Amino acid sequence: MNLPKLLLVSYELCPYVQRSIIALLEKNINHAREYIDLSNPPSWFLKMSPLGKVPLLIVNDKHVIFESAVICEFLDEITPGSLHAEDPIIKAIHRAWIEFGSLLLDDIGSLYNSQSASAFQNQTQLIHEKLLRLEEIIQTPYFSGEDFRMVDAVYATIFRYFDVMDPYLPFNIFSQCPKVSQWRLNLSQQDSVIKAVKPDYPMKLLEFLRNRNSHISELIVHGEAVPAYV
Repeated sequence: MNLPKLLLVSYELCPYVQRSIIALLEKNINHAREYIDLSNPPSWFLKMSPLGKVPLLIVNDKHVIFESAVICEFLDEITPGSLHAEDPIIKAIHRAWIEFGSLLLDDIGSLYNSQSASAFQNQTQLIHEKLLRLEEIIQTPYFSGEDFRMVDAVYATIFRYFDVMDPYLPFNIFSQCPKVSQWRLNLSQQDSVIKAVKPDYPMKLLEFLRNRNSHISELIVHGEAVPAYV
């Protein structure tokens, strides 16, 4: 099958970029990547991106696709097989939980931007409660059993944040979530998930968090990790 020439415009820390890369790798799609600095984006990127966000997928040097969900659907459709379930009901349920995952990413942003200890505590609790909701519905080893799906790609990028943030949270955010914890571990060992970021991702994420001028920034600067996680 002849596939189009693909260039994924990326930013190293973006979870939505990671979602797209995981789809590319799971579908064995040949592609190139170009990483940009979103704090100082090149002029060609601003001309191409209607929203000024990554990822962008440039197809055959002329067509521009934006928004990670749309990119992932396109990649799934142009290749054999599917990262979605065949059953329309299951597929719809997965897509609904993908939206839940996108809201969780917003919650994580609010967490690392929290200015006070109390706001940080409250946001941690909110995310914990959402993980408890996931605990009720997921199967293992993946979201709905044996097959890695698009919904798994989404949550792999969410859980990766906590590989760095766990030591600075006020309590174990995955407590009372044994299935989610196992799912998180399984996803972390998926080859596509591992390769979706560069090896220095944890260091760069830590530096990003250190510079947020927020509560977690102070914890990182002063080395105030929770002892149970050290």
